[in-house]
Amino acid sequence: MQALLSRLVSRIRVENTRYQRLAQVTDSADNDEPSYSMQGGFIGFVFYWLAFAIPFLVYGSNTLFFLLYTWPFFLALMPVSVLIGIALSMFFRGGWFKTSVTSAICVISMFWTVFSFLSGW
Repeated sequence: MQALLSRLVSRIRVENTRYQRLAQVTDSADNDEPSYSMQGGFIGFVFYWLAFAIPFLVYGSNTLFFLLYTWPFFLALMPVSVLIGIALSMFFRGGWFKTSVTSAICVISMFWTVFSFLSGW
């Protein structure tokens, strides 16, 4: 009887450790991949405003009159810039330098393209 009881206890312990290992594996799988969306969204948002300032630096304060009539086009670029930053941050797995450089290139060129098409320059 004692041998049977010890077999049952040892079997329960083995199954219990298997379930603990399985639970640890599933918990660690959820925590392995951190979220990079906040970092990428912030980077895209910052470069949107930097791109917004470039026409003022190049053409001066007269740019304000141009932007008063075309602001919906440039406002529509803000969520696109944030999404570009998020996508590139996820692609580069949180590498902030690569994300910053590629986001800067993409967002500034996108902004400058819209500005050039609208102004006819």
